[in-house]
Order: sequence, then structure tokens, then C-alpha cells
Amino acid sequence: MNILVDVMGGDHGPNAVVEGCIQAINEAQGFDIKLIGDSSTIEKSLKEMGFSSPRLSVVHADEVITMEDSFKAVRTKKKSSMAIGLNMLKEKQGDVFLSAGNTGALLTGSTLILHRIKGVDRPALAAVVPSKEGGVCLIDCGANTVCKPLNLLQFGIMGSIYMEEVFGSKNPKVGLINNGTEDHKGTELVKESRKLLNNAPINFVGNIEGRDIAEGKIEVAVCDGFVGNILLKFYEGAGSFIKDSLKGIFTKSIFTKISALFLMENLKNFNKKLDYTEYGGAPLLGVNGKVMKTHGSSNAKTFKNAVLKAEKYGNSFVMEKICNQFLNMEVEVIEQDS
Repeated sequence: MNILVDVMGGDHGPNAVVEGCIQAINEAQGFDIKLIGDSSTIEKSLKEMGFSSPRLSVVHADEVITMEDSFKAVRTKKKSSMAIGLNMLKEKQGDVFLSAGNTGALLTGSTLILHRIKGVDRPALAAVVPSKEGGVCLIDCGANTVCKPLNLLQFGIMGSIYMEEVFGSKNPKVGLINNGTEDHKGTELVKESRKLLNNAPINFVGNIEGRDIAEGKIEVAVCDGFVGNILLKFYEGAGSFIKDSLKGIFTKSIFTKISALFLMENLKNFNKKLDYTEYGGAPLLGVNGKVMKTHGSSNAKTFKNAVLKAEKYGNSFVMEKICNQFLNMEVEVIEQDS
């Protein structure tokens, strides 16, 4: 297993990415990492951290796609770490590509270089957020702000396959995010999408409300990327707010500090459950290659978990099952028409 990592993407610079990759290598076996970016910068980071391993190699890139660049940057910066990584993935020089860089450029580059899976109208980002019952796949969480009913149908199918393959969910429940569970509520997009999802080859349970995600009533929550991105960022902020509030409560006085000692293990587990960095990156489902996006603000810990999730995604049959599912759906449509 070879994981290709875009070192130059992200807000915290190459050091955070390199450190996260080192932590991942120290924690788990079964994969090698190719760090793509300015070789002198990467080698300097490795030297400062005193790390050397045959499992880690460097691929030089002359250019960098910044967060301020246009989504078309992969066309003009063909020697960037992102463009090189996507081309290496296309040429089978790696099994999965991971980047914390410009989302628009990554989406455009993945579509242009890898192309979409046959039958997929639009690829989607699938982030997993915490719930009472484990995790919920939020799809789409930012790739497509304007969608058609067909897109939401396909998001539900791809999200269901992802949760089955990577998280081991058996026949995952799929819900459509709405402002009420009743069939007559919602925008025209939601109403038409619900009709399509009702007949999809998935365990669709109907409309859901925002609170149903946190309560874990479903394993896959379907929405357009505008709604999904707002929900994802709210989740991150709410998690930080709750953790900081608890810290304030248990450090308020000597008595609360003593109380915290008796609850330390439970508090650690609770904090870990709320910590979005534990869930790693979000795969870009629907392209002919395994691409994962992690937060631009990713620190070393976030990147470590993203690498570990990328290894799991790379070893899965998610992409192959999406290909087969959409091929079968096309065959069914052709047979019905004939």
C-alpha cells in the first residue's frame, strides 16, 4: 500500500503534514508514504525531527497550489504537488492520494485527471461526524453547493457503500436532511430527491432532521454541499465549545479538579468522541481514483488520523463497488427502456 501525500497543502505548513505522517508510520504497519512537495523543505523537516525510514520517500514538486488560487489551478500549475500526486495516482504509482489543500482545485483536478466513474454525475465529499451510536457519513459536505435530485440519489448510494466497506455498517440506514420528517415538507430539491431515494437499492428511511444525525438514527445523511458544509463546520465548532466548557467546569476550583480525577477516563473518552480530528479525512467519492481531503487547518494529529483512514480506504473496495452499482443501474435502465 502506497499513500501519496500532498505536503504543501494546508494552513500549518509542511511541518505539520510531515509530523503527522511520521506519527502514522510509527503507529501502524502495512503502508508506505510518498511525500510530494518541495524536496528541500521536506528533507529539512525530516532532519529537524530526526526521522528516517525506508517506508517514507520524497517526490519533488516545483509549484504549490495555494488556498487563494482558482479552482482551475491544476491546469496552470502542472508541476504542483497536487497535480503531481493526482497524476501519480492515475498512473498507479500509489493507491490513495491525500491532501489538505484547496478543495476546489482538488475537486477539479480529480475530475480532469482521474475522470468520473461512469454513470456518476458529480463526485461528492463524504465526511464522517460523531453520533451517539458511532459515526454518520455526511454527504455531500462541500463539493457541490447546487444540486439536482439525481445528485442526491447518487450521494445516498455512494455514502451507503462507503459506510458498509470502510466502517463495517450492515445495511446502513440512509436519511435525507430536511426541515421536517413529513413527506410534504422541504424544498422541491428535497421532495424530488426523496422520491428517487425511495426506489434506490439502499436502506432509505426517509426524511431526517438535524438532531437525528447527532442521535445516530441513521448512518448516512444526504444533502447538497451547501447544507453539508454548514453542518460540518457547526459540528466542529460545537465539539470545541462543549470540550472547552467541560474543561472550564472541571478546572473552576480545587473541588471540581478533584472530581475530575475520578472521571478522568470517562472525560477522555468523551473528548475523543467529540474530536472531529479522530475521524480523519473525507473521501471524494465518484472519481476513478481514491482521493481523500482533510481539513486545511489540519495539525499533525489530524493528519496522522487522515493517513490511517486513507490506508483503510485504500484497502477497501469502495470505488469498485460504486462502479459496479452504477453499471448495474445503467443496465436496468436500458432493459426497462427496451
